[in-house]
Amino acid sequence: MSTPARAESVAHLERLITALTAKGHVSEDELALQQASTDKASPEVGARMVARAWLNPEWRAMMLRSGTEAVEALGISMAGAPPLGVLEDTAKRHHLIVCTLCSCYPRAVLGYPPYWYKSFSYRSRVVREPRAVMAEWGSELPDDIELRVVDSTADYRWMVLPRRPAGTEGWSEDQLAALVTRDVLVGVALPKLPA
Repeated sequence: MSTPARAESVAHLERLITALTAKGHVSEDELALQQASTDKASPEVGARMVARAWLNPEWRAMMLRSGTEAVEALGISMAGAPPLGVLEDTAKRHHLIVCTLCSCYPRAVLGYPPYWYKSFSYRSRVVREPRAVMAEWGSELPDDIELRVVDSTADYRWMVLPRRPAGTEGWSEDQLAALVTRDVLVGVALPKLPA
């Protein structure tokens, strides 16, 4: 975008914010809180949530009950965002997230969606051949594990609580969080120990 066009867009946005504030539709505090939350949007938030769930059964229970409550307990506002659900992987079930219509994605906990998540190829293939899509990420699941594809929508967003990898007993929250990537939180990859 050219500098004059950008300046015009910024000026238009500022006028809109001024009008909405003047009419009482939004407050300066709400705007500041939303901006602070947007600035914190990162897969590191989701990774921190997962690591804490692996270490703390009470946190895990809260997270599974209400992902939104867990995010807000970390000081990140979910105001205006759809509820966040958390899907727990087990020894017999693995979850894979997709938005089949567009790119609904829990940005507060995963950051901005990658191009592949928004692509028609991913959105259509993951429903038809989820194991093949996972294999492209280097993630093979045994045939006896059910692979459940879950649709993220405008009304409800999802993230995955993966299984804790074996061999991580005694690890700190920071060490565990380092194993959890955005792709793990969507379910296309599995947490892997460093080589």
